[in-house]
Amino acid sequence: MKELYMLRPLTSAEAYLQEADELLEKGDVVQASEKYYKAVEEAIKILAVENKISTLNEAKAKGSWDLETLNKAINELAKIYGERIIIDWSASVSLVTTNLSPNSIKDVVKYVRDIVNLASANKRLD
Repeated sequence: MKELYMLRPLTSAEAYLQEADELLEKGDVVQASEKYYKAVEEAIKILAVENKISTLNEAKAKGSWDLETLNKAINELAKIYGERIIIDWSASVSLVTTNLSPNSIKDVVKYVRDIVNLASANKRLD
């Protein structure tokens, strides 16, 4: 008898990461950088929801996540996951604040993958 395995749908962070990888492969550095950054933003939001951090209420009250709110969320999440999340976030921000070469982007992507994988591992299936 064959076993059936349910495939888990991609999180929003994973979908952005996949799209960014494809864009980088095509040589679209600017769009890839933006999608990698968006993957990290989504990962932070997933972790905020899954851990019910207080910054989540601030984001809901504002109706959006701005850089200040994301930074607060990272600081709160660091109390749960340690300093690695701050390092991942700092590296990821460089994707949209500096003009990186394709090789530099590839170096930063490991930090993006780290935070996306962390969010994916913590995402509960509803």
